[in-house]
Amino acid sequence: MVTLMPGRGRSRGSVLHPRTCAAVTAASCLAHLFLVAGNQHGTWLNLLMLAMVAVCLPCAVHIWRRPRARALRQVMASALAMTGVHAVLLLGFGAGTSGGHGHHGFATAAAAAPPSDSGALLAIIALELTTALAAATLLARLRGSLAGSREPAGVIG
Repeated sequence: MVTLMPGRGRSRGSVLHPRTCAAVTAASCLAHLFLVAGNQHGTWLNLLMLAMVAVCLPCAVHIWRRPRARALRQVMASALAMTGVHAVLLLGFGAGTSGGHGHHGFATAAAAAPPSDSGALLAIIALELTTALAAATLLARLRGSLAGSREPAGVIG
């Protein structure tokens, strides 16, 4: 059986995937905190980003220490939800409603800000997709390592 956590008789390389997943999740949290600190978004987006950080940061710590299915699922769901929010902002769906991106309502990135913000939104979307993919592949490894083992469900290692 391949284990994913360090310990006696376990390979050091087996922690690379969980630690990478945790690091990508933490990087996403830091990116969103940086965006909130810049205060270039509407109040509801700042609150949404802070909520995402509040959900994901504890999960990043859990994934770093001992990955569990629940933390991985929460990270995946949050990353995919934020990908959707960023895609909506980038594409400009719902333009004209109140409280959106860039102090100008829920407008397109091109209308609300300089074109460089479109690139920033695409970078954040790529980071969120990478976060979701890292969590999904680690969860798949978790399921594969538990198949046929007597370990409690939801725990890697």
